[in-house]
Amino acid sequence: MRRLWTPAWIARHVAMVVLVVGFLGLGWWQISRAAAGNSLSWGYAVEWPIFAGFVVYVWWREVKLARRRATDTDVPSAEPAAEPAPAVTAGSRPAVRRPVRVSRMPSGGDAVEDTDLAAYNNYLSWLSANPGARPGDYPG
Repeated sequence: MRRLWTPAWIARHVAMVVLVVGFLGLGWWQISRAAAGNSLSWGYAVEWPIFAGFVVYVWWREVKLARRRATDTDVPSAEPAAEPAPAVTAGSRPAVRRPVRVSRMPSGGDAVEDTDLAAYNNYLSWLSANPGARPGDYPG
């Protein structure tokens, strides 16, 4: 539970409370507008509490995830590590490897031509050569 009282988590708790109170206040404001005759405000009066509920859901989920991570790191693993982890100092950067370039060379020799593709390309070139023709006029 101590992990949920760090400065970052306190800011999250405060943000959750501020957002929920603000969204519920906006919902109440829309209800008062809707009661005064603005029928569009009924939709907004329903939306704002849903937004508040979503904020509470995300906050609850993050708290649950943080608690699960805390219990996972507190429990030592039964298996020893196969190889030691590299030492990381405060100023070190993680190793970034360069991408590998693969050259693509066209296959030489007798390339088997796709007959369907060749027929379709002939059809397209005929349509391009005869702009006023209909597809049913194709002689092939």
